[in-house]
Amino acid sequence: MQCLCHFQALSLKLPRFETDLSMQRPKNRRVVVAGYATATALASDFAATWRRVLAGEAGFRRLSRCRVETRSNVVGEIPDWDPAKLPTVNAKEASVWNAGYVFLTVEMCRQALADAGLVMDGESAPRTACLIGSALNGSDAYRIAMGNYLEHGPLKVSPYLLPNLCANLPAGKAGMELGFTGPIISPQGACASGNHAIGLAARMIRDGDADFALAGGVETCLIPEIILGFTNMLATIKVGEKDRAFSDPRQASRPFSLDRKGFVLAEGAGVLVLAAEEAAVSRGLQAKAEVLGVGWNSDAHHFTRPNLTTVVQCMRAAIADAGLAPADIGAINAHGTSTKAGDGTEADCLREIFGAHLAKIPISANKSQIGHSLGAAAAIEAALAIESMQQQVVLPTVNHLPDPELADLDVVPNEFRRHSYEHVLSNAFGFGGTNCCLVFRGL
Repeated sequence: MQCLCHFQALSLKLPRFETDLSMQRPKNRRVVVAGYATATALASDFAATWRRVLAGEAGFRRLSRCRVETRSNVVGEIPDWDPAKLPTVNAKEASVWNAGYVFLTVEMCRQALADAGLVMDGESAPRTACLIGSALNGSDAYRIAMGNYLEHGPLKVSPYLLPNLCANLPAGKAGMELGFTGPIISPQGACASGNHAIGLAARMIRDGDADFALAGGVETCLIPEIILGFTNMLATIKVGEKDRAFSDPRQASRPFSLDRKGFVLAEGAGVLVLAAEEAAVSRGLQAKAEVLGVGWNSDAHHFTRPNLTTVVQCMRAAIADAGLAPADIGAINAHGTSTKAGDGTEADCLREIFGAHLAKIPISANKSQIGHSLGAAAAIEAALAIESMQQQVVLPTVNHLPDPELADLDVVPNEFRRHSYEHVLSNAFGFGGTNCCLVFRGL
C-alpha cells in the first residue's frame, strides 16, 4: 500500500500534455496521380511501352545480360538500356555505382517529374518525398564485389559496395541529382513493393507530411544466381523444345492460359508522381487519376503460396477504403504471374468478391507482355492501369489459350478492348505472404 501511495504521489507531479503537443491530425487531402515513367521489356520509356502494349506485343527474348546454363533462359530485358550513355553519368560514376537499380531509379524519377511537369524549387523540393521499393536491391553489385574478392583479394572490394546495397540509396541518389529533399524510404514488400510505395506515399500526402511524392519500384535482377534460384524453386518457365515459346520466346508468359508454366523473370521500373489535389492545382499539374483506396495485409500462411482468405480480405479492404462496392469496379489489373497456383488462387479470390458480376469485369494481366519485374511490377502495372482508364481501354492478356477451369474470367485475350469505366482494382502479392491492392479513379 505504501508503494502504491508513493507512486500516486509521484504521478500527481507528472506534467500533463496538452492536445496541441500531440501528433497532428491528418488533413484528409485527396491524392492524385500527375505523371509516371516506366522502363520495361518493351521499351525504356513509358510512351514506347504504351504503344507496344496497345499493339499486343510481348517483350521477351533469350537472355543476353549474362550466361547461364538453364532452360529458364527466356527473360524480359529493358531494350537499349545502358546507364553509361545517360548524359548525367560519366565513366567514374558508372564504375562506382554498379548496382543497376541506382541509375535506373534516377532516370525514372527524372522522366516521371518531366511527365508530370513538376519542377523542383525552393517550395516544392522540401515537400517532395521519394519511396522506391525493390525486392532484391543491389544484388548485382554484391556479385561484382564477391568476384573481385575471390579473384583479386580483399582490397579490391569496392568501398562503394555498401551504398550500392542500401535499399534507400537509389532514392537518395535521385534526390541528389534532381533536388528534392523530402523523406526517402524504400518499402520492402517483395513483388508488392511498388503498390506499397504508392499506398504509403498516398497516406503521407493525405496526412500532410508531403505535398508530392515519387513512388514506385525498380528491379535489375538478371544475374545468374537470381535466375537459377527462381529456376530451382520451379517459379519461372522452363522452355523446352516442345513448348510454343521455344521458337517464339514472346509466347513464354501466358497468365490464366491453359498451358501456363511459370513466370518470365524481367527487369523493369515504374515511378508515379503523386500530389495533393490542391498542390497539383496550384502548380498547374494535370491529374490523371485519384488514389482512392488502399488495402494491405499479410497471409501468415506460406512463404510463396498465397492464402485465399487474406488475399480476399486485402482486395475487399481496398474497395472499402475507396468507399465503393465490388459492383463499382469497372476493370481489374490482375497480379497474373502465369503460374498454375498463383493464377488459380487469384481467380478464386475474384470469384469470392465479385460473384456473378465477375463475368462483366474485364481483366488485364500485363505480365503477359512485360514479364514479372518483382518489386517494380506493381508500379509499372499501376501506370498502365491508369493510362488505360485515361484512354478508356482495357489492355490485353496476350498468348492466351482458354482454360476451361477459368472460363468465367474475361481476360481480354490477345487484343485490347474499348471499355467505359471509372474505377480499376490493381492487385499485387509477394513472397512472404505480403499483399497490397489499390483502387484508382480515373479523372
